[in-house]
Amino acid sequence: MASPTPTPAHTAQPQPAAISDWLRRVAGHWPLAVGFLVLAIPTIAQLGEEVWSVEIGAHGPIVLGTGLWLLTQIVPNLQRDAAPPSWPLVFLILVLALPLYVFGRAYDFISLEALGLYGVMIAAFYRLYGFTALRRNFFPFVYLGFLVPPPGWVIDWLTAPLREFISHVATNSLYALGYPVAREGVTIYIAQYQLLVEDACSGMNSIVGLTAVSLFYIYIMHKASWRYSLFLITLILPIAILANIIRIIILILLTYYAGDSVAQGFLHVTAGIILFAFALALVFGIDALCQRLFLRYQKSKGGRA
Repeated sequence: MASPTPTPAHTAQPQPAAISDWLRRVAGHWPLAVGFLVLAIPTIAQLGEEVWSVEIGAHGPIVLGTGLWLLTQIVPNLQRDAAPPSWPLVFLILVLALPLYVFGRAYDFISLEALGLYGVMIAAFYRLYGFTALRRNFFPFVYLGFLVPPPGWVIDWLTAPLREFISHVATNSLYALGYPVAREGVTIYIAQYQLLVEDACSGMNSIVGLTAVSLFYIYIMHKASWRYSLFLITLILPIAILANIIRIIILILLTYYAGDSVAQGFLHVTAGIILFAFALALVFGIDALCQRLFLRYQKSKGGRA
């Protein structure tokens, strides 16, 4: 495995000349920029109102801000790698993206609307810089794709087996410790109280945001070490599962000792924030531990030499 020592992303810093060249390029295609903003502004406003205000999309403002920052960092690379685009491919992307945007906007399907806008963004950057530039600087564009909210039914379908596993582990662990807890179907029973598995396990909805922010951290810190980056990426799902198991145990104990009203308040106000912060802290902590272990191994290896 390559060294996990933090390595700043090998992205050329945006120099004033590169920024001014980029601004001139955009100004030279002002109808493209204006058209994109006309589409983007109402969609971003709707995302903020419908998606970013709930747990499943709370990562949106973070991804938008850091994603735009990443784009400013790769401006010199895009300029360096720019090549003429294929016009048929530009039109093909727009033919696919614009109807999605219009349909989603007209019928209030924010997922389709955001997906269509994302496709228009890709078409615009491809028009300006060509395929090679986008391929060599792909991460910011992939990262901004996390702004597209997956439909709720997709999240429920993908996480249903994980929810079952998490609730099973949490209830069995507490039962083994002597608590009067049981699970039947979609309901968790603790003493005289009931919790719905769907509500208790709702923290799995934050897995998209956790993945996005973790990928940003890994990209910034370890871009030069792709094997170690892959190792950290594989830890995201287990960390999310562990964090949710702890969350459910806390909710069950709060219900048992403080009553249903206290647990429900905790669930809807602070549980998601605490879960997200805890999961991110685990990612950072595991990364720091692995770095320390690797450095210790390197020192011991050098001492034996």
